[in-house]
Amino acid sequence: MDKILKVAQREYLETVKTKVFILSVLFMPIFMVVLMFIMGQVQKSALTGPRPAKEIAVTDLSNEVSEELRRAFDRHNASNPQRQIILTMYDADRPGLDAHMDEMKDKVRRDELDGYLVIARDVIKGEGTSNLYMSARNVTDFQLFSEVQRFVYDAVVNTRIKLHDLSPELIAELRRGVRLEQVDVSAKGEKKRETMIVLMVPFFFLFLMFVGVSGTSQGMLTSVIEEKNSRVMEVLLSALSPFQLMAGKIVGLAAIGLTVIGVWALAAYGAAASGGMGDIVSPGILGYFIVYYVLGFLLMASMLAAIGSACNTLREAQTLTGPVMMMFVVPMVAWFYIVQRPEEPVAVALSFIPPLTPMIMILRIAAVPDLSRLQIFASILLLAVSVPVVMWASAKIFRTGVLMYGKPPSLRELLRWMRYK
Repeated sequence: MDKILKVAQREYLETVKTKVFILSVLFMPIFMVVLMFIMGQVQKSALTGPRPAKEIAVTDLSNEVSEELRRAFDRHNASNPQRQIILTMYDADRPGLDAHMDEMKDKVRRDELDGYLVIARDVIKGEGTSNLYMSARNVTDFQLFSEVQRFVYDAVVNTRIKLHDLSPELIAELRRGVRLEQVDVSAKGEKKRETMIVLMVPFFFLFLMFVGVSGTSQGMLTSVIEEKNSRVMEVLLSALSPFQLMAGKIVGLAAIGLTVIGVWALAAYGAAASGGMGDIVSPGILGYFIVYYVLGFLLMASMLAAIGSACNTLREAQTLTGPVMMMFVVPMVAWFYIVQRPEEPVAVALSFIPPLTPMIMILRIAAVPDLSRLQIFASILLLAVSVPVVMWASAKIFRTGVLMYGKPPSLRELLRWMRYK
């Protein structure tokens, strides 16, 4: 055990004292804050900032909404002087209407028009489909479609109101919005909550787990291959057993991962506390996170240690780690579904697939703090059983592969190495 701890200490100190590690640990929180600020400014600029004037041609086949549509465009242009939309109306009763419509579409293709709107004949009755012909190339074009869609809706609704001898102003007053805020009630009192913040807390824990387990454990792969190629491994094995060397590296890297995510978590908590949201994460979730992180890291690092020992180059190792890393993409892709349905069979089933268990479970616990304790303890027990089994198998492969050079072994050879005594 003393030798394992010495290897872990060496692995930890050799990494954390480097300038690259220090800069990466400090840089990530700063980078995330700056990125969020820039994204907010970009989004604000995209939605409300200056934009070249857009030109829209309209043919109202219903001959009923043109007046209200023009008013909708005028209201927009009056309140958005830097985002003008120029409207040109064409008579639907003109001769050669079909040829005219084809000509308008050609202008859109040639970028002489930003859009050509054709309003359906029976739009007032809710029948037929109106079309906006565009040559969408970027996000601005999709925003233009949303704006025109809103104008058409307002124009049609206001026209229907007038046809029933009602006042559009009165209807707008009656439909005025009502403010509703979410207030969480707990033993500590009442606290207003933003839906987006509540939704992003589980993703934050998932992201930390993903970086901590899959990202940091990649260091095991790199370390083993580098020391194997430089023949340092042979020197180390003269004083250590393969298992002691592998276990020491895993423990050292696990400590490095805890250091990294600890700094990031403290930075995130400080930012949340400064905004009056320091109570959105309970100590229980943090405790579960540490347990799942340690077990998940031991599992992942053991697998990568075995892969690294069997390969001679990073290119060879990447081929073998591809399927393993693809599994870690599943929680990142399915996180929104799982947050919304944390107790459905799919989420429960994914929770009991050992490589995915840490990320899926921390995501579910963060989404539902009172998640079934039976499922939590069962998943921890599954990991606690899986880790020794995987470490035993990895140690068998590591013992043989770390001194093997040349062609990478096949799956059959790896299985044969595991049977060696």
